[in-house]
Amino acid sequence: MSEPHVIRCYEYVTHPYEEVRGVLCRDPLGFFQRATTEAATRAKGLVTSLRVRVGSVDLGTDAVVVVRSVVEEPNAPGIHVPRTRLAIEWRAAQASAFFPTMEAELSVYPLSKDETQIDFHGRYEPPGGLLGDAVDALVGHRIAEASVHRFVEDVAARLRQELLLPRKVSATA
Repeated sequence: MSEPHVIRCYEYVTHPYEEVRGVLCRDPLGFFQRATTEAATRAKGLVTSLRVRVGSVDLGTDAVVVVRSVVEEPNAPGIHVPRTRLAIEWRAAQASAFFPTMEAELSVYPLSKDETQIDFHGRYEPPGGLLGDAVDALVGHRIAEASVHRFVEDVAARLRQELLLPRKVSATA
């Protein structure tokens, strides 16, 4: 049995932490679907599309994403600023025995009053025993890393987009 592989990546959003946290925590699963799925495929329910380009080939699969928990830490240990952690998991919607299951934590925390970091820390085990380990060593790990980077980039891009939408302003008398 192989050891789990660890993938880490991060991205920045030039918006205040409280705004980023608000968008993510309002409907995390819906947010991830909006971030990763084209409008035509969003109607599939809890399925998210994960895609990566390898050379001239576009690889991808639909994945079922589960948000296991959302934890808000007002003064996170080691960084001494507030942090929100989302425990997520995804697996292939079809033929899941041929694809790894990713277990991850997506954290957001402020870097400054106007900049927020998105930090992804995930683990997966290649499926298929020794053959799966060999395929993972050749190309699988690079595909997994690329799909995670694409996921985090999509999350950051969607956050930027949603945070730029006009806000409803309440009229006061």
